[in-house]
Amino acid sequence: MITCGNRNYRKWLALMVSGGLAVTALAGCGGSNGGTEQSAQTEVSEGIKTAAEDNKVTTFALPDGPEESEIYVEPIADLPDDFILGMDASAVLSLENSGVTYYNYEGKEQDVFETLAQSGVNYIRLRVWNDPYDADGNGYGGGNNDVATAVTLGKRATAYGMKVCVDFHYSDFWADPKRQHAPKAWEGMSASEKSEALYDFTKESLAELLDAGVDVGMVQVGNEINNGMAGEEDVDTVMDLIASGSRAVREIAKDYGKDIKVAVHYTNIEDYEEVDTRAANLQNAGVDYDLFGLSYYPYWDGTMENMQAVAENIENTYGKDVYIAETSYCYTTEDGDGFANSFAGTEDLVDGYVATVQSQATMIRDICAAADEAGALGVFYWEGTWIPVGDADADNTALWEKYGSGWASIYSADYDPEDAGLYYGGCSWDNQAMFDFTGHPLASLNVFKYLKYGATAPLAVDFITEVAVTCDVGGEVTLPDTVEVVYNDRAANTQEDVTWDAEQLAAIDTGKAGSYEVAGTLADGTAVTAQVEVEMVNYVLNPSFEDEDTSMWKVSYEGENNPTDFQNKADDAYTGDIAFHFWSGDSDMDFSIEQEFTDLAPGTYQLSAYAQGGDMSVDASMELYAVADGTEWTDPFMMTTYADWQNPTVREIKVTDSTLTIGVRFKCNVKSWGTVDDVTLNRISD
Repeated sequence: MITCGNRNYRKWLALMVSGGLAVTALAGCGGSNGGTEQSAQTEVSEGIKTAAEDNKVTTFALPDGPEESEIYVEPIADLPDDFILGMDASAVLSLENSGVTYYNYEGKEQDVFETLAQSGVNYIRLRVWNDPYDADGNGYGGGNNDVATAVTLGKRATAYGMKVCVDFHYSDFWADPKRQHAPKAWEGMSASEKSEALYDFTKESLAELLDAGVDVGMVQVGNEINNGMAGEEDVDTVMDLIASGSRAVREIAKDYGKDIKVAVHYTNIEDYEEVDTRAANLQNAGVDYDLFGLSYYPYWDGTMENMQAVAENIENTYGKDVYIAETSYCYTTEDGDGFANSFAGTEDLVDGYVATVQSQATMIRDICAAADEAGALGVFYWEGTWIPVGDADADNTALWEKYGSGWASIYSADYDPEDAGLYYGGCSWDNQAMFDFTGHPLASLNVFKYLKYGATAPLAVDFITEVAVTCDVGGEVTLPDTVEVVYNDRAANTQEDVTWDAEQLAAIDTGKAGSYEVAGTLADGTAVTAQVEVEMVNYVLNPSFEDEDTSMWKVSYEGENNPTDFQNKADDAYTGDIAFHFWSGDSDMDFSIEQEFTDLAPGTYQLSAYAQGGDMSVDASMELYAVADGTEWTDPFMMTTYADWQNPTVREIKVTDSTLTIGVRFKCNVKSWGTVDDVTLNRISD
């Protein structure tokens, strides 16, 4: 069905399946005036007969011992048989409509849900938005995940013996810590009216799914709701909304005689205290729920040890079961569709893993092992089926817009103008999928079925740890005598002697800044490369804000309240633990931070900094600046989203009288946020 959020204006239409063409869930739905027609996406499947079409359930036996494979998987001792091995596959229908084809391991076209089940996946997670369409029926993108889409995909998952987790966002589009927009149909409602609408929507949607035969085992009441839900931020109001959703799930489960778990879902797992506060809020409000879900992306969300500590705290302090609601890792650094990847995998990789199929499998195995050790019930991999639509060098906009197969379409701009409306486009996740760019399953997908007993493979090098050396201008370059060779079986890792090219090493000019490569050779002839960076002196005092003394930095701001602070939070810092941070919940911001020099040698200088943040309005402005001898040099920039680090740079700064002022200034809207880190001032010439 299509859900518009207002049951008084719903209209359903289901078309019968005939021949090899299945068409489901075409319907119209009106807004408050009852006159606007909207259409859900259409499922088109030609040439593949699925178990769902036969109204039967097909299951696949898991290995009862170690197996030979293309990937090596260390077994997880005593992994429970009911450990959740989940996959979010919400975008599948929109991708198929856009022309994507999925294959099995033999290279034959096959229902992707059958392939997932064969690979050991036992749970499918599906997001649900209330009404992801504009007034003309154009989808917002991201899979156009209305209830009708969840029904179609949920039936296919159920047909292959997998349970379904329904992930209600209670929004018409993405809901996460950055945004929790209320559905269009709920705008203007009081808190109590919204609570009733959420209850109705949950109950009716679940009934529709269960009536269709979807095996719902878990329902998330909200998605990453750290900072609110359905447009509400007040803690008591949010607790009431969660309670209404929980009550709806409990009643439907009782009516249908089903055991359906109620889950809540939070992120920012790297912040132990914040997650603890969210759990305490739920307990203090007496909210009825079963499972506490946590997003854990290893390249954003801290160490596995911290993840375990957070999980164990929820279990031991609040008596709730925990599961990892989202995780992922890349298998390549390539971009499959011409739309930049969220995690490129070219730098800041997690130590011990690189962008290979084996490393992807090892990472997921290690996350599952850590989660199990901490007592978590299981793990969901996020959107492992979201592969490219179109080629990387083609203009794929028409397909993304028509079928919603990109992360956001231009039609989402009115609903989410400050994020999706600015950065709409294709898939940012294709290098973290568990299928290649052409729809063939990667060997790493089989990690799920190998977790309990492991998989053997011929010993092979996964990667050689990158050698990166820096030295100051005027210093001496010293390269290591050995490098670490990392194998598919990490227990076989070794340190191997390396011989560096003496001529290339001698050619490095440490008298000035520059980047160099030095070739090396292992004893067996394997070639390696060292990256050498000769760095200029940074004249900025306390450039990364790590020192307790910040008196050299002058902060100026308009208004009564200072919206800035020096924040100790490693995940928001470019390096180290501390960064200059800003946020205001009650007013626009106009501030600057600067440092003055009075003893610089005359010459030409270069200034740079790193900054990340988001929720900026289109008229927000920010710029890096330098002032000397009455002349100002600037480099304007814009913050886009979390961890998308901008690197503004001001070049050719002329200093003649030894004085210089540098800084960053901001004029930005209420509730925008960000951090500045690693300010660098170098003298580049006389």
